[in-house]
Amino acid sequence: MQRTPSPPAANAPSRTVAVRAPARDRIDAHHHVWALARGDYGWLTPALAPIHRDFTLDDLKPIRTAAGVAATVLVQAAPTVAETEFLLATARASGGVVRGVVGWVDLAAADAIPVLKRLARDPLLKSVRPMLQDLADPNWLLRADVGRALAALPRLNLRFDALVRPRELPALVTMLKQQPELAVVVNHGGKPAIARGEFDAWADAMAAVAAHPRVRCKLSGLVTEASPAWTIDELAPYVEHLLACFGPQRLLWGSDWPVVELAGGYLRWNAATVALLAARTADERAAILGGNARRFYGLD
Repeated sequence: MQRTPSPPAANAPSRTVAVRAPARDRIDAHHHVWALARGDYGWLTPALAPIHRDFTLDDLKPIRTAAGVAATVLVQAAPTVAETEFLLATARASGGVVRGVVGWVDLAAADAIPVLKRLARDPLLKSVRPMLQDLADPNWLLRADVGRALAALPRLNLRFDALVRPRELPALVTMLKQQPELAVVVNHGGKPAIARGEFDAWADAMAAVAAHPRVRCKLSGLVTEASPAWTIDELAPYVEHLLACFGPQRLLWGSDWPVVELAGGYLRWNAATVALLAARTADERAAILGGNARRFYGLD
């Protein structure tokens, strides 16, 4: 029987408390930009009308400024090396706003390691992210050819962003045992099915992932997994579980902009984060809202 996520404690502080880290310390550890004319965003169709247009750093600037975010990590949205090169060029032209890029390489390809070596010459490349949630095989991470490429990442000072749903979490746990040197960050809290109230299997699998001390997790992408009229109280049990598993020193806040525009927008998610972290100490909030991303990705 599935247990019900625990509601916030009766004596929890008000969820309208305003808490902000200093702007110079705020880092958005997960956002995108895209140009539809590039033609490699297969998932981005007209059905996603609010985000089916170009999004640039100029579009992001007033929003992140309003949220007090000074610097960002730019993340791939297309499964092509060409997009990774586009993101690196965007980062180089950002005037220091984009401090790191999470790119894409086909880790199963015969030339994966040479391609990784070439891209890693750019110090702005910090991590790679296969789009695991879109692959047919939930055990793709356990392929021998993929394993060889994963083993090369630490030697190239690269990390691994795990874009997974609960279905891929068991394979991720196995991969973590096989790749003891690899620094990993789980994207979007492992994408629990919040709208359906699913909790147990996700919670147990995330606890198993978090048992590996080198693994981090992004506090991002949860609102697009929640119901359309999501509330802070709906998100709270999932956020509390992530805090219980990873602790405030292993969580990285990200907006998932512009995808977040499908579920209330950047500033609403930022305000929800402020409320959800209100009971944490100033040092803990500062870590989640910037310090952890700076350390994990080596942004300085």
